[in-house]
Amino acid sequence: MRIEIHNRCSDFSSYRAARVKSLFNCASGADFQLSAELPIERDDWQIGVVVGPSGTGKTSIGRTIWPDVPFYSPAWPERRPIVEAIDPRGDFDPVPAALAAVGLGTVQAWLRPFPILSNGEQFRANLARVVVERPPRVKLDEFTSVVDRQIARVGALAFSKAWRRGRGQVLILTPHYDVLEWLEPCWVFDTGTGRYSGRGLRRPRIELEIRQTDWRYWPLFEPHHYLKLPRMIAATNYVGTVDGELVAHVAVSTKAGMKEARASRLVVMPEWQGAGVGMRFLNAVCELWRKGSNRYGLPMPTLFHTSHPGLAAGLRRDAKWVQVSAVLHGDNRARSKASLVKSGFKEGAGFGGHFRAVQGFRYLGE
Repeated sequence: MRIEIHNRCSDFSSYRAARVKSLFNCASGADFQLSAELPIERDDWQIGVVVGPSGTGKTSIGRTIWPDVPFYSPAWPERRPIVEAIDPRGDFDPVPAALAAVGLGTVQAWLRPFPILSNGEQFRANLARVVVERPPRVKLDEFTSVVDRQIARVGALAFSKAWRRGRGQVLILTPHYDVLEWLEPCWVFDTGTGRYSGRGLRRPRIELEIRQTDWRYWPLFEPHHYLKLPRMIAATNYVGTVDGELVAHVAVSTKAGMKEARASRLVVMPEWQGAGVGMRFLNAVCELWRKGSNRYGLPMPTLFHTSHPGLAAGLRRDAKWVQVSAVLHGDNRARSKASLVKSGFKEGAGFGGHFRAVQGFRYLGE
């Protein structure tokens, strides 16, 4: 595809315009020209990127490629939660799956209208909407321009993984070079250098360090857990860090008989959601317990329960896990409360009484 950009505006001769021309030896600001050769006519690519400094023609190239496709700019309702606004007439399950896939795994955010979300949450909500709607061709301008660079890189990785699970082509325009490796695009055109390059970029490896600890770090993670639950009794806690930054948390305790462990309170910090560190972290901890690397010195499999649809889908895709249960509602809440009081708790609300589907999985390893 040969692209020729010729943009022209009025050549002003006002006092200030004339003085700028004189001071900086600039003949005119009326003309902009750009020529590019992009071999992208075939439909065998999914993610293409036009990158370069501001004012170098990215948006003009975007308008030229697929001229009948406008830049993606969805309208969001002001008074409806985003989980209702994304594909409101479609199935429910793809919506939370997409939100989790692009890194917006904080369930509380799903229940808020788009205008009150943070910039990072709005960025990921837009990506989730693209993934669910999945037009055959879509153009995203100013990609990651309104978020900090940590969220930008992880968000780019999360979107890339989610988009590649389906069909369609996405053209991304961005001034930020730091997201290129995380997107792993099929091709890149740099408007700053005029250079076109094909596949070959590979994302940096995320080095995750796991440490055994206690509940001291839980207050930092608890606001991001989708359920409000008391701390597990006799639990061993683990945190995952990347370059010293807290990324993930999980707690593990044993079931009666010491034949099996149970993992819970899995949380990944919002700025790392969608990067794949959560599953790596959970699998690594469960592998330690499978091999007996725990305070009891006993090898045992680990059970894990969740009602988070995105996490459940991820566990089903992972060959190291097998699903063992699916309960559509909780137990009798009054009976649970009486049992807690009988066990020595002064007063407890009891567990159960909900209609939340809880799915159970067992870690088997390789």
